[in-house]
Amino acid sequence: MSPPSPIVSAKGVVKRFGPVTALDGVSLDIAPGEFFGLLGPNGAGKSTLMSLISGLKSLDGGTLNVNGEGAAAGSAGARRSLGLVPQHIALYTDLSAEANLRIFGGLYGLRGRALEGRIDSVLEAVQLADRRRDPVKAFSGGMQRRLNLAASLLNEPRLLLCDEPTVGVDPQSRNAIFEFLKERNRAGLTIIYSTHYMEEATRLCSRIGIIDHGRILALGTIDELLARLPFEEEIRYPSGPATAALAAELAAFGEVASLDGTDRFRPRPGYPLSSFYAITERHGLAPRLFTSQRPTLEALFLQLTGRTLRE
Repeated sequence: MSPPSPIVSAKGVVKRFGPVTALDGVSLDIAPGEFFGLLGPNGAGKSTLMSLISGLKSLDGGTLNVNGEGAAAGSAGARRSLGLVPQHIALYTDLSAEANLRIFGGLYGLRGRALEGRIDSVLEAVQLADRRRDPVKAFSGGMQRRLNLAASLLNEPRLLLCDEPTVGVDPQSRNAIFEFLKERNRAGLTIIYSTHYMEEATRLCSRIGIIDHGRILALGTIDELLARLPFEEEIRYPSGPATAALAAELAAFGEVASLDGTDRFRPRPGYPLSSFYAITERHGLAPRLFTSQRPTLEALFLQLTGRTLRE
C-alpha cells in the first residue's frame, strides 16, 4: 500500500526580500496527520515559510503545494483547507469574542446557523464559552491566544499552521494550548508548529525540521536527529582555573567545549563514566560540580551551526 500524498510538499522553495534571501532552497514533505515542528532561532525563515504555505506571500523560486494545489498562487482551495494561528495576536480588542469569530467566520464564507454552530463549538473547545460576550481587551494574553486559536478552527481545517503561538503566554495557558493541540492532532488534524524553544518541539512534535538562515539543516524524528550527534552523553561543569587541568586531560577522551562559563565534555561512545569520575577525583573536584545529561536538540543545533539556538 502506497503512503498517502503529502498535505504539504515544498521543492527548492526560495523567497527573497530585496537583497535578503529569507528561504534558500527549502524542500520538505509533510504527511497528513503529522505534528511537524519547525525549530530555529528568530529570523531563521520560519514565519516566511508559514506565510508561503498560507498563501499570504508568493514564492520567488521552487514549487509549493498544499493539498495538491499550488499555494504560491494563493488558491482559494488551498486556503479553505487550512487555519492559521499568527505569531502576533490578530483580534479586534474592542469587540466581544463572539463578534470577532463572526467576522472571521464570514471571511471563510460561513453564514447563519452554520456559523453560529461553529462559534459555539470552537469557544467550547478553547474553554471560552462563558466569556463569549466579553470584550477581548478584558482578556489575558493567554485567553487572547486561545481565541486566536478558536478563529483558526472555524472552517474545520485539515491543516493548522501555528506560528510561535505561545509568545508572551503564561505557563498555565501554554500548557492548555499544548494539550488542546495534541488532542486535535490525535483526532487527525495535521499541524505545522514553528518555535525557537526546543522544549516545545520535543514535547509536541512527531517530526522536526531544524531551520537556520533560510535552510533546512536537519529533518527527522527526535530520535533520528539525536542519532546524528557523535556522542551519547554530555557532562557540564564550571570552567575556570580550578578545572583547567581537567579539561586538558579530558580532551584525550572526547570533545571539550566552553560556552558561557561552562565546559561541556562529550565523551566518545563507549567511554566509561567511572573513568571520568576517577579523573575528577584525582584532581580533587567534588561530584556536585558536574551534571550529566543525554543529547538534546540544542546540542544538535550547536553541532550544526556552531552557536546556541537562542543567539
